[in-house]
Amino acid sequence: MTEYLAVGDGTIAYELSGTGPLVVLAHGMGDSRASYRAVVPALVDAGYRVAAVDLRGCGESSTRWPEWSRAAIAGDLLALIRHLGGPAVIVGHSISGGAATIAAAREPALVSAVVELGPFTRKQSFALGDLRVKRYRQGLLRLAGAALFGSVRLWKAYLDLATPTKPADWQQRIGRIDATMREPGRMKAMQLMGRAAPADAGEQLAHVTRPVLVVMGTLDPDWADPHAEGAAIVAGLPDGIGRLEMVEGGGHYLHDQYPDQVAALVLDFLRTQAARA
Repeated sequence: MTEYLAVGDGTIAYELSGTGPLVVLAHGMGDSRASYRAVVPALVDAGYRVAAVDLRGCGESSTRWPEWSRAAIAGDLLALIRHLGGPAVIVGHSISGGAATIAAAREPALVSAVVELGPFTRKQSFALGDLRVKRYRQGLLRLAGAALFGSVRLWKAYLDLATPTKPADWQQRIGRIDATMREPGRMKAMQLMGRAAPADAGEQLAHVTRPVLVVMGTLDPDWADPHAEGAAIVAGLPDGIGRLEMVEGGGHYLHDQYPDQVAALVLDFLRTQAARA
């Protein structure tokens, strides 16, 4: 059942399941909390209280916001954690990976650990040589087209590329995304998020004190070398708190493509951190 939290002049939609320590699941731009639909049951079964959230402008959250940066999204996540009685583990995908970094650096008392899935957490650089990688070249063109023209068709073409192996309910998922992105304000929200540079998150990496798991797919089209990007994020964290895991054959939407594997990685990470504590 959808619940709502007023944050500033907007409302953030979320869905709460289970009992136990709190885990907040935050998706990427142009998506909704439905992307975690197959991950939530495993976390609940393992004894966690799970809040799957729609980012500002996405899903069932409101669309009129003055800011679309990772720092603003981090503020929303922290507001939700306070409301639900944290601390919480934040699992953030793509833009939300950067937001989770900021949240952990800003208020470590509210964030016990961070999991970043295919995160945009560092200032990005571009090299002409990267265009020799076909999946990266294709992904860049489709993303640029979706952002420039506000094209739902090109956004779905990107999602098709970014999810090399499709979940069983892929057609229903794409149909839902198509319908949601055609609602007033949804595409504009994605475009504005896409223009928000991740430098604000990269600047906070060195200030994170909580353990961080970074998970990248070997076929993620958002980077010519996904492993190098994940390793750079870990290298930007203080020594000893970051860990990188690669998912073979994974695209950008690891939690949609391989939910069981992602859930297993998250739970193993949390068990390890609990044992150390």
